[in-house]
Amino acid sequence: MDMRELVGQNVRRVRLKKGLTQEAFAEISGFSQQYISSLEQGHRNPTIVTIYELATALGVSHMELVRSSK
Repeated sequence: MDMRELVGQNVRRVRLKKGLTQEAFAEISGFSQQYISSLEQGHRNPTIVTIYELATALGVSHMELVRSSK
């Protein structure tokens, strides 16, 4: 699986588990809703700093966002 897709799927999975909409997560994380949407669709190539910031906003380790569930 492409790393962009993996990170996007993991962000979406954790966000939904936390009960957050894209809009609410955007507010918490400081990223735009459009960025979150594009990221979750696998269209963005986030930097390690972005992955760390997203993970922090979600309250999980950055490793949670890059780890394959398989």
